[in-house]
Amino acid sequence: MKIVFMGTPWFSVPVLERLLSDGYDVVSVYTQPDKEAGRGRSVISSAVKKTALEYGIPVEQPDQLKSVNVLDTLRRYHPDYIVVFSYGQILPQAVLDIPAGGCINVHPSLLPKYRGAAPVVSAILGGDVFTGVTIMKMAVKLDAGDILAQSQVPVADYDTAVILTEKLSLIAARMVPDILYQFRKGAVTPRPQDDLLATYSTRLSKKDGEIDWSLAAVDIQRRVRAFDPWPGCFTTFRGKQLKIIAARLYPALPDIRVGQVIRLDDRRVMGVGTGQGILGVTEVQPEGKRRMAAGDFMLGQKNLSGEILPSQAEV
Repeated sequence: MKIVFMGTPWFSVPVLERLLSDGYDVVSVYTQPDKEAGRGRSVISSAVKKTALEYGIPVEQPDQLKSVNVLDTLRRYHPDYIVVFSYGQILPQAVLDIPAGGCINVHPSLLPKYRGAAPVVSAILGGDVFTGVTIMKMAVKLDAGDILAQSQVPVADYDTAVILTEKLSLIAARMVPDILYQFRKGAVTPRPQDDLLATYSTRLSKKDGEIDWSLAAVDIQRRVRAFDPWPGCFTTFRGKQLKIIAARLYPALPDIRVGQVIRLDDRRVMGVGTGQGILGVTEVQPEGKRRMAAGDFMLGQKNLSGEILPSQAEV
């Protein structure tokens, strides 16, 4: 069985490696073009490209998939299936028509819930008890293809977007080779999605990470978890940005104003009043400095207790 794999970020790598370890013939890998990054503008390759080169697999990095030359190159690989996991481009119909068996997509949610760009973030923000992985046959409409298999995963109270994404990636890696085998045998019946139940996640911007302390502590804490590593959660402290890296929930105390700072747990936790309850900040990153425990940060601040952190609308 000839496979073309399309993926880009680190969490796509386990699926690619599992296909290889299970003996699938991955004839080519498609990933996003290299990018320049950092002050030195060094060229950065995707995690999927690095893995493919380690295994000696041909790598293609087209800017887009619609040109005649790109389509002709893809056809020359004669794939039975194209397997896609967070490639970074929408596949046009001309690509979907190339593999004999079709295009198979991995999506980290229980479709039709959270179609779109940020399903893991949306699951954490929504306070979902469960999320999961969906393997589907691709269609032109975004994340709307027929479902081949799903696996449900509990969302732990401590899960950040990074932690939960890694869990889902490893589960996907276990699912994909078996589903491909069963699907080719005709042992899997595709199940149409109910579009009436569909919900959508949207791309994040840097502004989304700015904290509004008038929200409930539970909602802010979900944002801290969901926006790790990007865009991160931050507030303004004495004119400079202060990133909130980790936090936990504390019950409300009388006479605590929204945004007011107090010391908790023998000065180890920086409590902040919210619209409902107290957010106990345990790790921060001051502007221009390294990450540190909130207790260490507070040691260097005079007259901290009683300070009011500005809410988003006040900044």
